[in-house]
Amino acid sequence: MKISARNQIAGTVLSVTKGATTSHVKLKLTGGETITASITNEAVDELGLKEGMKATAIVKASDVMIGVG
Repeated sequence: MKISARNQIAGTVLSVTKGATTSHVKLKLTGGETITASITNEAVDELGLKEGMKATAIVKASDVMIGVG
């Protein structure tokens, strides 16, 4: 797969939790951290995402925000 996004984070699917229209896909990264993506159920089905398979989180955003309190 070739894409232009530079922020690619490889991992292994820990879980796929489907909701009414979207799913939360949790990846375990090589360093042990986890990252969660919210994607459509249709995308989960098309990609065949299952626990234990290798996947890549691709981050494309104009900014990242952090809040506390």
